[in-house]
Amino acid sequence: MNSISVCLIVKDEEKTLENCLKSVKAFADEVIVVDTGSTDKTKQIAKTYTDKVYDFEWIDDFSAARNYSFSKATCDYIMWLDADDVIFTEDIMKLWDFKLSKPSKVDVYMLKYVTKFTNDLKPEFSFYRERIVRRSANFTWQDPVHEVIVPRGNIAYLDINIYHCKKKAPAGRRNLEIYQKYIAKGMKLSPRQQFYYARELYYNNLIVEAIHQFSLFLSSHQGWIENNIEACLNLSKCYQLQGDHEKALTALFGSFAMSIPRGEILCEIGSIYLRLKRYDEAIYWYKLAKSLKPNFKSGAFVQTDSYEFLPNLQLCVCYYYKGHKKRARRYHELAKKQKPNHPSVIYNEKFFKA
Repeated sequence: MNSISVCLIVKDEEKTLENCLKSVKAFADEVIVVDTGSTDKTKQIAKTYTDKVYDFEWIDDFSAARNYSFSKATCDYIMWLDADDVIFTEDIMKLWDFKLSKPSKVDVYMLKYVTKFTNDLKPEFSFYRERIVRRSANFTWQDPVHEVIVPRGNIAYLDINIYHCKKKAPAGRRNLEIYQKYIAKGMKLSPRQQFYYARELYYNNLIVEAIHQFSLFLSSHQGWIENNIEACLNLSKCYQLQGDHEKALTALFGSFAMSIPRGEILCEIGSIYLRLKRYDEAIYWYKLAKSLKPNFKSGAFVQTDSYEFLPNLQLCVCYYYKGHKKRARRYHELAKKQKPNHPSVIYNEKFFKA
């Protein structure tokens, strides 16, 4: 049997924590909650589910807080969660299968993190993350923001979903300000941190600086391949905000030198050509996206819509503007079959019936 300690770091999570802990108590042998300064009822809620609730003084370092939570674990394996993560019944049963199996020699289990999903829990945006680690292997978290455990040893994938059911407002400038604080102190960013710093600049609409940082990251040729591809996508979006479609396309095409095309990249290329009313080029890239299958185990941020639904939706638009209404209607029907309640599908259905 494999025992599991579940570790969380929390702050002001009274709206989400109980749902998380309800699912956790269904399988965990031990629950550890580390509070980093809550002023609401977070700690009271935590104490109704576990007696292992600890305080940790916040020092602008997520890794430090997570490593402290790991230091309190005593079971064979440690699983980490955020307060707004939930595990539903089907996946809880799969965790019990893991627990009741023979003692494992695996050091790291990768589980799918679902951050966007439909009402019936079908994943729309997901990626695999290191989620369960062997306690005796002494893994530690790295980086103060967008913290990570670097997988090593025996690594395996479990067909288990962790759903991120976020209810709090976005972090805003918090992560960016942490980066800026460390940079001001002279900290040299690793390639991975440079990528995430560039993303924080982009998310906070600091477009010129984001372009500079993404460009520096890509020119270093030291980043992980999936981060490089994502950087090309984000860099393109920055250029699009500046109205520079040529540079936006160049950034996207640059990803082809790194690996086989991704549906997310191809749909972005298609969207640029569609806005430019270059419908034949848009059709080409959308059809190419439809021909691919997402690779969930690549570690990339996978947007499943980019591999079928979104191409169908946009091919409908392209063919309509080219005057091929029958083809447009055919792609609308394909999109409707996949997501009949999507706002764009509903709009198109009314349009075709008018």
